[in-house]
Amino acid sequence: MIAVVEYEGNLRSVQKGLEAVGADVAITSDPDVLRGSQAIVLPGQGSFGTTMERLDESGVSDAIRDAVSAGKPYLGLCVGLQVLFESSEEAPGVRGLGLLRGKVVRFKPGMKVPHMGWNQLEFHQRPPIFRDVPEGAYVYFVHSYHVVPDDPAVIATTTDYGTRFVSSVHAGNVCATQFHPEKSQDVGLAILRAFVCTLH
Repeated sequence: MIAVVEYEGNLRSVQKGLEAVGADVAITSDPDVLRGSQAIVLPGQGSFGTTMERLDESGVSDAIRDAVSAGKPYLGLCVGLQVLFESSEEAPGVRGLGLLRGKVVRFKPGMKVPHMGWNQLEFHQRPPIFRDVPEGAYVYFVHSYHVVPDDPAVIATTTDYGTRFVSSVHAGNVCATQFHPEKSQDVGLAILRAFVCTLH
């Protein structure tokens, strides 16, 4: 069973995408259910600060940390990528999950934000979720902030938007994308399918 974290976000389309590739999905904000799940997906929509506030209040933050420490696969989408890091310019003083070292920054002044629409992936490493995704594949983005990892070894893909930014990361059992697989048509379904297949 894959637990999709319920807080605020594009839950139904993520659930439908996962079910379309054969996953058994539970939408939940129960920390015990999260700890008992086979894998965790944290979809993204909304702000870093609001997301962390809701995860902290419900006890989900600690459940995610426990699950990742126990080796359970984690897939973060959009804000679900950003909250893996320690802090964000979007919410000064708010601590992220801190599972990866680094920060989240806003696109530079003068750039059109949000970065919205289709853009390409350039691979730096190819974790299992990208096994069926070709170089240069287009995926769908909606965001004004992007992650800056301290360790470049966690960077899976980058994308060019006037500047080159990190569009996905991979570290052990943690994978996360700045783009939305559930909105990325066949490429997105290939990513979700590959994630589900890693659980068997």
